[in-house]
Amino acid sequence: MKGSILKRHRSGLVACNILFLALAIVGCRGKDEIVVYSALDREFAEPILDEFAERAGVRVLARYDVESTKTVGLVQAIRAESRKARCDLFWNNEILHTIRLQQEGLLDTYLLDGADGLPPEMQSGDGAWYGFAARARVFLVNLGEVPFEQFPQSIGDLVDPKWKGRVGIAKPLFGTTATHMAVLYSEFGPELGEEYLRKLKENCQVLAGNKHVAQAVSSGQLAWGLTDSDDAFGEYEKGEPVAIVFPDQEEGGLGALRIPNTLAIMRNPPNRVLARKLMNFLVSPAVEDRLARSGSAQIPLHPDAHQVSPVMPDEPVLWMDIDFTVAARDWEKSNRLLVEIFRGE
Repeated sequence: MKGSILKRHRSGLVACNILFLALAIVGCRGKDEIVVYSALDREFAEPILDEFAERAGVRVLARYDVESTKTVGLVQAIRAESRKARCDLFWNNEILHTIRLQQEGLLDTYLLDGADGLPPEMQSGDGAWYGFAARARVFLVNLGEVPFEQFPQSIGDLVDPKWKGRVGIAKPLFGTTATHMAVLYSEFGPELGEEYLRKLKENCQVLAGNKHVAQAVSSGQLAWGLTDSDDAFGEYEKGEPVAIVFPDQEEGGLGALRIPNTLAIMRNPPNRVLARKLMNFLVSPAVEDRLARSGSAQIPLHPDAHQVSPVMPDEPVLWMDIDFTVAARDWEKSNRLLVEIFRGE
């Protein structure tokens, strides 16, 4: 079936005993302790951090974001703590907010040997951040609602009036949907970007999050929707009557957007040594393979990774060629517009 996943994959989660970090963590820190702020879902990050803790003989104190604020809550905490950092390493599940922290001068730099094989656009030139284990922005289509010959093919289909009220997106004020819209705003330019976002609001059902979009497609509430590849894969893996489509794959097309996890060490971290060791551990083909095998089916970026994400189609995927740094610089403009358009949703 063209454009859909052709393989199925299941992976059990490993139990973990990493200590959860509360908001008000203060006090003495030992040299064998490292604090990580993680926007990646706890069920996927914890087993990996637990493995590092066991191997290194240290304690990993981890604080996770919540669904309602996505990455934004952790970023705000990092800014609030900028004069005296509590966090050593920020594991973000997207990229633009990481770059914004870099642009604000809140990140340390570390030239990581293991990043040599990463795509240039997936790392900063000065070692402030590194991208790995990406998710794709994809369409999830209900097979009972949309015949194959009418499958959506482009992000332009999101604003096609024939789909009005039958297509959905997550509220684009947080998370990867906000990142995606910021990238499109930067790619299209202010005039066309604003026109596209306003048409999007008119045409689409706006739901709370990407998982909500995926579930609405599975249930038939939506004919199709824009979501993250991990949420789309979750519905497919459950055996729902859905297909996954990577948009804009025609020759010379815009391509699908992939959004990496990113890692960054804070400026003046309490434990720089352990932060660097953990970054070395995480930005590795082995960890990318593990995340690809997990329920999140993340997409490895390092050429030495062996595991192909089960979300990937058999045919090669055309990816968007973008400059995330430019999109991060345009964030304030695009975010103000998104708040104006989607605030009441």
